[in-house]
Amino acid sequence: MEQRPYLSVVVPAFDEAHRIERSLREIVRYLEQRPFSSEVIVVDDGSRDATAAIVRAFVAAWRSERVSVCLLRNARNFGKGYSVRRGFLNARGEIVLFTDADLSTPIAEAERLLQLLENEGVDVAFGSRGLDRRFILRPQSRLRQWAGRLFNLFVRVLTGLPFKDTQCGFKAYRRASLNPIFQVQRIHGFGFDVEILYLARKRGLRLQETPVLWAHAEGTKVRMVRDAWRMVLDLLRIRMNEWLGRYASLDVEGATTQKASEAPFRSSPPC
Repeated sequence: MEQRPYLSVVVPAFDEAHRIERSLREIVRYLEQRPFSSEVIVVDDGSRDATAAIVRAFVAAWRSERVSVCLLRNARNFGKGYSVRRGFLNARGEIVLFTDADLSTPIAEAERLLQLLENEGVDVAFGSRGLDRRFILRPQSRLRQWAGRLFNLFVRVLTGLPFKDTQCGFKAYRRASLNPIFQVQRIHGFGFDVEILYLARKRGLRLQETPVLWAHAEGTKVRMVRDAWRMVLDLLRIRMNEWLGRYASLDVEGATTQKASEAPFRSSPPC
């Protein structure tokens, strides 16, 4: 019987041909040095460039008994939240780490998150740019910084989440604890981070925010005008979904039953 990996790294990617190979090499180089087996799942979100072809070539050339790499392709561009969910539901590791393809947070910072999950017993450990500004190696523009603070204010008011930064693309989840949460996830865009944290906290799971090294990377997929209002609408959708009982399948212990029609991600070949 094939041994399950300890760590699954999910990398959502959309039009990342210019850097995806470099990022994959950094990720697998780090994982090869760890004392556990792992897997890397790249979820191509309907890229219009050569992202999928580059990843496919990397997978074909990669040889390792400790680290496996695979590609999942979305039929079209569904959104970052959709891609992370698909990667999570296909992951086999005890811990699932999701990281942005640009590696704004170096993959080595995974040590901080893994220590929290292993030593502190938390269910979700996530990187933050808001706890200690000394960890920011290259800041965003002032406009983006202010927009981020304003969004965080909306998050606090509309969801009650007390965290400084919900949007850093570097989070680790205990798969068994978070699987019921991802099963009922409904936000497919950038607001999915808030939905996952909101549901996890509401169901009594243990969440821990921690500062991580972070450097702004050019080519971010978040567009100020296009996406800012969509993210606020996502916050309102979370509240509406709660009010309409769309998260009701989660009981107080976090268990859920799922209809077959609500589980589209397992229909594709597993990694």
